[in-house]
Amino acid sequence: MSNFERIQSRETGLHKKLSASQMSMIAIGGAIGTGLFLGSKFAIGFAGPAVIISYTLGGLIALALMGCLAEMTVQHPTSGSFGAYAEFYLHPLAGFLVRYSYWACIVLAVGTEVTAIAEYMKFWFPQVDSWIWIALFSCCLIGVNAYSVKAFGSVEYWFSTIKIFAIIVFILLTVAVLVSQGSIIRIEHNLFGNGFAPHGFSGIWTGVIISIFSYLGIEMIAIAAGEATHPEQAVKTAFKGTLARLLIFYLLALSLIVMLVPWQELIKTGSTSPFVTVMQNVGIPYADSILNFIVIVAALSAMNSMLYIATRMMFSLSRANEAPQILGKVKSNGVPLNALALSSAGIAVAALVYMFKPESAFPVMIALSMFGALFSWGAVFLTHLCFRIRMQRQQQTLKFRVPGFPYITLAGLISIISILVTTWFTPIFHATLLFGLPFLVCLILAYLIQACHKKSTAK
Repeated sequence: MSNFERIQSRETGLHKKLSASQMSMIAIGGAIGTGLFLGSKFAIGFAGPAVIISYTLGGLIALALMGCLAEMTVQHPTSGSFGAYAEFYLHPLAGFLVRYSYWACIVLAVGTEVTAIAEYMKFWFPQVDSWIWIALFSCCLIGVNAYSVKAFGSVEYWFSTIKIFAIIVFILLTVAVLVSQGSIIRIEHNLFGNGFAPHGFSGIWTGVIISIFSYLGIEMIAIAAGEATHPEQAVKTAFKGTLARLLIFYLLALSLIVMLVPWQELIKTGSTSPFVTVMQNVGIPYADSILNFIVIVAALSAMNSMLYIATRMMFSLSRANEAPQILGKVKSNGVPLNALALSSAGIAVAALVYMFKPESAFPVMIALSMFGALFSWGAVFLTHLCFRIRMQRQQQTLKFRVPGFPYITLAGLISIISILVTTWFTPIFHATLLFGLPFLVCLILAYLIQACHKKSTAK
């Protein structure tokens, strides 16, 4: 048994119940959520109509990441995914840091989704306390994840189907409005009348940071591969289909939004999602309420996927003896319930943030979760470099190859490092490094203490 096969063998007990179509929907479920429907509002505030460029640049980084992950996942499908790859191809410390950073990121991202849902519900029920919605929807989705992986896959499939259908209808509807009104002058005014990039390149680059958070979730395919019926084929199919759909939905939808409505109106105080604002401007009866329902489904879908992924990452940590063993126990239905219970902690964090800072809960939660996202994505690019070098040195044949190595991998790594540095100089994201760097130091100390303990008990 090879060293990596030993890593894979640690993670037995999960049920392989996910189909290729469910895998694609899991990735879409994680990536088309609050980042698109609510996060885009903040990106537009920084970049203006140039948010199209921001999301294009972010999409290219996501495309590079997916290519790197697809190669490694087809070669080594496991629920530990890029945490296990970092452990094997970089160093056990790297695997420890990646798993915990990503877990913390996803746990906090769950909090962003549930705070967004509370915001959306104000559209219909402005007088109802937000914590009621947080508690209600959280209990429902924790129950789905606790039932079985098959139940999770089925719910996520239909959630994702609803929101994909809704975005397609939204795109067709907005195109019809633009064409019927003969709005060339209107489009030109909305795009360029108040400046295409009102805050210059710095605004566009800040929009890229938010776009990375929006695309966060596409890497879930790699983690879900450990529970896929035919992982190699599922990953290949999901990789080819998911990114094309994401780029079309994001870029086309955002382009139509900034063409149809002045960007200042999209970010005005009191507005929720830019999608809902567009529907209010179009004037179709009940269209805004219907779309508000869709963005709630989208947030629930992303939250559902993130709970699943955070649970599997904590399960992997436990099986690697880097978290309490009780978190690695799997019930008869194939669900690591203890890991799920701990991974629901982000909901509690979100509720507390919402309680003390309701007006800025969403951007605060984004800032806190961004460090884990950027650190994990950077680690994927670095691991892929080492993976390819070892494959070439050992003259092993890749089961799946993405062209452009090493340029695409290096470009992705440099982009992530640049974005991470930029967060320090961006007020809305200042908490990213302020929270992330001490957290990373604590993880390193925890790993060293654990390593010393293992050596002493081995003697």
